[in-house]
Amino acid sequence: MSLDNVGQIVLVLSGKGGVGKSSITTQLALSLSLLNQKTGILDIDLTGPSIPHLFSLSSAKVTQAPGGWLPVPIHAANENEGIAELNCMSLGFLLRERGDAVVWRGPKKTAMVRQFLNDVAWGSLDYLLVDTPPGTSDEHIALAETLLRSARAGQLAGAVVVTTPQAVATADVRKELNFCKKTGIPVLGVVENMSGFVCPHCSECTYIFSSGGGKAMAEEFGVRFLGTVPVDPQFVALVEEGRRPVYPVGTRVAGREVGGVEAPEGGLLVEKYRDCSLCPIFEGIAREVIGIRTSAGNGKV
Repeated sequence: MSLDNVGQIVLVLSGKGGVGKSSITTQLALSLSLLNQKTGILDIDLTGPSIPHLFSLSSAKVTQAPGGWLPVPIHAANENEGIAELNCMSLGFLLRERGDAVVWRGPKKTAMVRQFLNDVAWGSLDYLLVDTPPGTSDEHIALAETLLRSARAGQLAGAVVVTTPQAVATADVRKELNFCKKTGIPVLGVVENMSGFVCPHCSECTYIFSSGGGKAMAEEFGVRFLGTVPVDPQFVALVEEGRRPVYPVGTRVAGREVGGVEAPEGGLLVEKYRDCSLCPIFEGIAREVIGIRTSAGNGKV
């Protein structure tokens, strides 16, 4: 299997669509890279692949090599900055046009997921993050069956489960937690996304979707709560336009002052992300995920 040299595999799951799994995956990957963890992203959302767009790689194509498909590079390692290499693979790289619809039945989806797990030449990785579609359908079953059968002991670190605060979202995400329980996939913890909105024009953070639903759900299932993530338009501008985040004086996010900081233009996405209000939040989540594994003797810090 092409995952032989992968240290830990982390699944990003949710029973609900539109909760921001791909955004969470993207920021968790950037944070792991900033923690000097060589990371890969496998996007198995076959009908709605978002990872190429989030990294401005929509026009990239996959290269075939003797060892399998080569993942698309996001950025190279920079030892001076403590940044590790980051690569990704997505069905979006195999489509002729970005807007092409993928109309596949279950068996073809299953075969594609298994091919991604077996035929991508990742090389040596500390972490592989798997961005999944919503629900508990063919892709999830193929993923669980293949990893639980073929991964070496302890390689499947577990799942980060994403929800938003509303009851309608947590009701669906509960099904994902039950899916993990039935399939034997460990749950690393729950992230509550869209918990508040950071106004781009002032220092106000408003809880437009309420808050606390994810933490209550985590407590109900007896799993770790990894944290809350607000909506930050500056992050959207970063991935959509490549614009480095700059905040008004007085802006505070998660108890941290982020406003009034001047930053240079240019640089890699991962370097600009350091100025995003969400970066320290995801650094904490990434350290939590790494800490969960290192406490069991796996992974590295």
